[in-house]
Amino acid sequence: MNSPSSSSSSSTTGNDANKFAIRSSIVESIRGCGISGQRIDKEDLKRNLTMPLYLRMAMRDAIRLKDSAAGESFFLREADDDNAAVAPLTPIVVFINPRSGGRHGPVLMERLQDLMSEEQVFDLLDVKPPEFIKYGLGCLETLTAFGDICAKETRERIRIMVAGGDGSVGWVLGCLTELNTQGREPVPPVGIIPLGTGNDLSRCFGWGGSFPFSWKAAIKRTLQKASTGPICRLDSWRVSLSMPEGTTVEPPYSLKQTEEFSLDEDLEVEGELPEKVICYEGVFYNYFSIGMDAQVAYGFHHLRNEKPYLAQGPIANKIIYSGYTCTQGWFFTPCSSEPGLRGLKNILRMHVKKINCSEWELVPVPTSVRAVVALNLHSYGSGRNPWGNLKPEYLDKRGFVEAQVDDGLLEIFGLKQGWHASFVMVELISAKHIAQATAIRLEVRGGEWKDAYMQMDGEPWKQPMSKDFSTFVEIRREPFQSLMINGE
Repeated sequence: MNSPSSSSSSSTTGNDANKFAIRSSIVESIRGCGISGQRIDKEDLKRNLTMPLYLRMAMRDAIRLKDSAAGESFFLREADDDNAAVAPLTPIVVFINPRSGGRHGPVLMERLQDLMSEEQVFDLLDVKPPEFIKYGLGCLETLTAFGDICAKETRERIRIMVAGGDGSVGWVLGCLTELNTQGREPVPPVGIIPLGTGNDLSRCFGWGGSFPFSWKAAIKRTLQKASTGPICRLDSWRVSLSMPEGTTVEPPYSLKQTEEFSLDEDLEVEGELPEKVICYEGVFYNYFSIGMDAQVAYGFHHLRNEKPYLAQGPIANKIIYSGYTCTQGWFFTPCSSEPGLRGLKNILRMHVKKINCSEWELVPVPTSVRAVVALNLHSYGSGRNPWGNLKPEYLDKRGFVEAQVDDGLLEIFGLKQGWHASFVMVELISAKHIAQATAIRLEVRGGEWKDAYMQMDGEPWKQPMSKDFSTFVEIRREPFQSLMINGE
C-alpha cells in the first residue's frame, strides 16, 4: 500500500484512490455517529431515556384505541401507589422507516428496543406520526390535566428521533407543526438516524451521512447525543400549486389537495386565468426544483418501484441513479433536438421577493439553465454545497447574505446540463447563482414541452402543462420554524 505522501503524488493509482475514498467514507460514518470518547453505560442511558411503565402502557393504548383518554385507568392505578413515578431526564421516542437504509430498519428496531423499551420505538408503517401526535402526546396532555406531574414533565422533556431518509424526517416535522397551530406546546425537537440515500438533513445537523451498523456502540452514542444535543431552528417552506381544472397529475404524498388559494395580488398575472383550478399544498425543508434534475429523479423513482430488488441500499441507489441520468438527455442532448428548446426559459417565468423588499421582481432564467433549484440547507445531493462558500466581497456585489438554515431565505441557483451539474456536485465550481428570496412565484406555460418535472425534498412528479393557461407555484416561508437536535 502506498504511503499517504505517495498517494498524493502523481503516481497515485485508481485502486489507491478508491481505497482512500472508502476509508474516508468510513471515517465520516464513524465521526457522524460519534464512535469515540468515553464509554456510555447502558443502564444509565436506559434510565435517562425510558418512560415509566404506566406511561408507556397508557400511550400504547391511546394510540391503539385512537383515544387520548384511554390511558386514564393507568394513572388512577399509579396514583394509588405510594411510590410515585419519576419522569426520565430526556424521554425519547423513535420512528423507524423499515424501507430505508437497505432494509436495515428491523435490525435497528431490535437494538433500540433493547436500549429503551418496545413501546417507545415505532415502525412508521404501523404507527403514523399524526397518530402519535394526536393520541400519544394527547395522552400525556390528558394525564397532565388530571394532575399527573410525571406525565407533565415527560411531555415537556420528550424528544423524537427519526431513523430514515429525508422524506421520513420531513413527514415527522410536518406533522409536528400542527402542535404550533393547535397551541400544544412545547413542540418536541427532532434528531436523525440517517438511513436514506442522500441524508442531507442529517448531514446539515451533524448526524452524519450514513449509519454504521458494524458498531453497536454507534446506537448508544447516537441516543446519548439525542438526549444532550443543543436545539437549533430550521425554516420550512410551503408550496402552493395551482393548475387548470381537468389537469391529471399524480402528486407525491407530501402534496395534498386543498381548497383554492388566492395568488398574491401584489403581482399581476399575465394572460387569462381559467375559471376553475385544482390546488395542492405541501411543505419542504431542503429544496424545491424544476427541470431536468427532477425529470431524472422521476424516472429513477419509477424504475425503483417497478424493480424493487434494485433498492439494496444507498450505494446501489447512487450507482443506478448516476447511470439513469445518462438516458434522460441530462448529459447527452439528442442531435435531433435543438438545445435551446430544452432550456427552462421556454416554459418558465420566475418572480421573487428579495431580502428587505416587499415588491415582486421578475428574475430572468438564463438561457442555458435546464434545472432551477431553490435550496434551504447547506447540503444538497448527498452532502454537496452547490451554492458554495461565497466570499464577502462577492456577497456584497450581488446583494446576497451568508446562507443559513433559519434566515428566512432560499438560495436559487441553476444547473445547465449534466456535465455542469457534475462539476458543481464535486465542488469544482459553484452553481449558476440566480437570487436569494423570501418568496418565489413560478409560472409554467406549455409550448414545445407537454410536461414539466418538479420535485421537493427528493419526491418528484410530472406536471402536465397547458398551452392556454398557466400553472402557478408559490413558495412562502411557514410562520413556525421546526426544532432540530444538533448531533455534532
